[in-house]
Amino acid sequence: MLTVDYDRLGLRTGDRLLDLGCGGGRHAFEALRRGARVVALDRDHDEVFDALTIIAAMEEAGETEAPGAGAATRGDALSLPFPDGVFDRVIAAEVLEHIPADGAALEELARVLRPGGTIAVTVPRWLPERICWALSDEYHGKPGGHIRIYTASRLASRLRAAGLELTGSHHAHALHSPYWWLKCAVGVDDDQALLPRLYHRFLAWDITKPTRAVRFVERALDPLIGKSLVMYATKPAAAPALVREPARAAA
Repeated sequence: MLTVDYDRLGLRTGDRLLDLGCGGGRHAFEALRRGARVVALDRDHDEVFDALTIIAAMEEAGETEAPGAGAATRGDALSLPFPDGVFDRVIAAEVLEHIPADGAALEELARVLRPGGTIAVTVPRWLPERICWALSDEYHGKPGGHIRIYTASRLASRLRAAGLELTGSHHAHALHSPYWWLKCAVGVDDDQALLPRLYHRFLAWDITKPTRAVRFVERALDPLIGKSLVMYATKPAAAPALVREPARAAA
């Protein structure tokens, strides 16, 4: 289940791509299938190990397109272990809402992106996320959970402050919003509640056996209740100076 549109990202065979906060690796694996040279990065050791395992299995099974190659490593979004301008494309999917210093993380992503390169950033959309927060403190109160809710203007401002030029946006995964509303209503950790379990079965079926009818319905609902906000930006050939927010006096 991809959130990023690779055509809008501009991914081409042979591109060097960084998947920040790769998690399960869904975006990294698709980039590999398209012949990109991918680095999947996450802070979690288990996520990195799982990503490496799947990358190796894909390469052994011939599921990657030449000259694609994959690697996975642990790392910190605030101090990326890469030189300046080394990546053609960057993806940061559902990551920034977990990072206190989100502006600093975007500056690091802009640093490792080459001039003319493109980046896709996805975050939970304001309305579906706001409903989840209203229904459940447990949803966002866990360690490592979501620490802020983005509006589109706030995310766009963060991208521009990092020296990036916004090129477009869209919403995705409308059918996932009701699932999370149900989970928040009955208890996020309650895996036995009937309605969320039935809805999860529907989502799993849709992922494994997609149909045109369901895809049409989701595309129609995405502008209204899409769970994710996706923004695309480019790093100018002559990168402008970073626009830093003025310091605020302590209350």
